Amino acid sequence: MNILLGLLIGGIAGWLAGLIRRGEGFGILGNIVVGLFGGLLGSLLFGLIGIEDTNFIGSIIVSTIGAIVLLAIINFFKK
Repeated sequence: MNILLGLLIGGIAGWLAGLIRRGEGFGILGNIVVGLFGGLLGSLLFGLIGIEDTNFIGSIIVSTIGAIVLLAIINFFKK
């Protein structure tokens, strides 16, 4: 069940990050991957400043911010 929840959060976070960073999405599967790695990156970044995601909405917010940062990094190296 946790795997499905992680995929759902990753998909939502990747989709939201693609909307926020207009035109930088990678399709459904790519957005899920970006969302999952963005979730890891977001958890790491927020953990460094002492903020934890404790519920579903918090996980989506942290994952989305991490996915936005990840898309910015990918876009930087892509150009």
